Amino acid sequence: MILPNDATIAVADGEKLRLFRNKGMEPNIRLVALEPPEIAAVNQGSGMRHRSTPANPDDSRLDEDDFAAAAAGYLNRQVLEGCIGTLYVIADPRTLGEMRRHYHHEVRSRLVGELAKDLTGHTVEAIVAALARE
Repeated sequence: MILPNDATIAVADGEKLRLFRNKGMEPNIRLVALEPPEIAAVNQGSGMRHRSTPANPDDSRLDEDDFAAAAAGYLNRQVLEGCIGTLYVIADPRTLGEMRRHYHHEVRSRLVGELAKDLTGHTVEAIVAALARE
């Protein structure tokens, strides 16, 4: 994939959001880590369709959905404030699906791609390699 220069790359899972900026000139990718954002994963109404039952005993699922909604809210604010021009999102499939539900239409218009893969615990080099394969 050719990632635009100065694009923001958000790498998320249900607990963590890492942000990078592409400083490589096309077609090269050179990610620079940005300051980790403070994400307050308060109940934002996401995940209400899930209930803790014997068939679904994991209450942390609701917390992960709330974090994904809060991360999408953070990205929405950054785009609307003009801090993010183009955006590429990498997240595990479940988190990515939850984030999509909360994208502002302006985020959707600035989204240059998505990758459904959990890379939050990986090195910058692994993230670059995954982007290069896309």
